Amino acid sequence: MKKGTEGVMPSEREVFSLSGPVHLTAVDWNNIHHRRSIAASLVQGVYILERDRQKNRHGSQALALPWWDCFHFQLNHMLIDDDDLSIFGAVYEYKYPSAPNIPQYVIAFRGTITKSDTRLQDLKLDLQCVRNNLHQTSRFQLAMHYVHNTVSSSKGASVWLAGHSLGSAMALLAGKNMAKIGCFLETYLLNPPFFSLPIEGGFKDERVKLGIRFASSVVKAGLSLTVNGRQHHRAQSHDPFVVLSAWVPYLFVNPADPICSEYIGYFEHRKKMEEIGVGKLEKVATRNSMRNLLSSALRMDSGSEALHLLPSAYLTINRGQFPDFKRAHGIHQWWNPYFPCQSMLYKYNTT
Repeated sequence: MKKGTEGVMPSEREVFSLSGPVHLTAVDWNNIHHRRSIAASLVQGVYILERDRQKNRHGSQALALPWWDCFHFQLNHMLIDDDDLSIFGAVYEYKYPSAPNIPQYVIAFRGTITKSDTRLQDLKLDLQCVRNNLHQTSRFQLAMHYVHNTVSSSKGASVWLAGHSLGSAMALLAGKNMAKIGCFLETYLLNPPFFSLPIEGGFKDERVKLGIRFASSVVKAGLSLTVNGRQHHRAQSHDPFVVLSAWVPYLFVNPADPICSEYIGYFEHRKKMEEIGVGKLEKVATRNSMRNLLSSALRMDSGSEALHLLPSAYLTINRGQFPDFKRAHGIHQWWNPYFPCQSMLYKYNTT
């Protein structure tokens, strides 16, 4: 392995031939596992673009190219943060005319990099996610600009969104914005953050988890009706949650990762509430976050709607064993061809 310009050997996890999805020598674009692996590889390409920049790796020493080139994509644009000049996203274009299920363009976003060059700005963005203010940041506004431009210039060709961790929050918000105007982009969200009490990973007893979620649903439904009054009876065509229900992003989560694991309970709880006959109550509760409801009740600014609120999703859970949080939250798991997965389609019923 060649040394970088600083004389430091790169991590094997940055080198495609050593840790990438090299098993995908013949891609079946109808296979969701292949599509997931390629989406993850393109996101990893953004991480490595930024690491190449930080390590001053150029030419033959740069490591990013194979992460997209091996799947016949080319790099059209790098998305660069206005504040720290880091590369946080990329627009890829498929080199050949796309066939069904092959995206012509993929817009990918990396997550947080805790190195000195990017740590401060990335953690600021993480905080804005927690506060539901990601939409106000210059990084997201630039990302949204590229999403709009790419879709507008695609002439109807397929456009995907993909992201990991903080990057999946960017892709999720961009996808939501596009879905609200009737443009449903295929979206791959790897370890997407769910900013709420981590019930899924915090409690082992299923009865305790159900009890906590049931109580939360009752409180949220009551608060919602108190705060919003009869607004819940407005025409469904104007209800943003109902409008979003036709968009089904792909979510990939790990129960050992507290950042994203609550999505498991979020969707499973809806199913359980339907089964015990209180589905209508849960329909009110699931579209609200406790913080936003309390802020509305107290007439405080709660920022935008909670990012994690989703009507529909195709949820894939990695049921493998992970020794630590770093591995459970890592992107490499998503191109492992052997991981034990559990998948479920959750479609919001608008009736």
